[in-house]
Amino acid sequence: MSLQLDISRTDDIAVVRCRGRIVFGEESDDLRAAIIGLLNETKGIVLNLAWVAHIDSSGLGTLVASFISARHRDAEIKVAALSPIARRVLTQTHVDQLFEIYDSTEEAVRSFGAHPEAATG
Repeated sequence: MSLQLDISRTDDIAVVRCRGRIVFGEESDDLRAAIIGLLNETKGIVLNLAWVAHIDSSGLGTLVASFISARHRDAEIKVAALSPIARRVLTQTHVDQLFEIYDSTEEAVRSFGAHPEAATG
């Protein structure tokens, strides 16, 4: 099963729903390209990993590289609705410590509005 990406917007936040496998090759390349494109447009991205069936080392590398790219652009990537497989892989490799993780996409989107700097102005 390849990786399908469904990208939507909630306010200024991009939501990327990933379905399939985040693995070496076209899948990781497509996810990376989508995230870089979104980082040129927004400061907030939520990755919904509810339907991710597998993540290999290249997929983990893509997630880490995306996190670093977001930081360099003063942006944030948050993760929501981890599938059991995604949760296990991210936890075992400690990649989960890089990201804020939420039980639902809605919680992750709302969390962007919780920053003090967003309330001033």
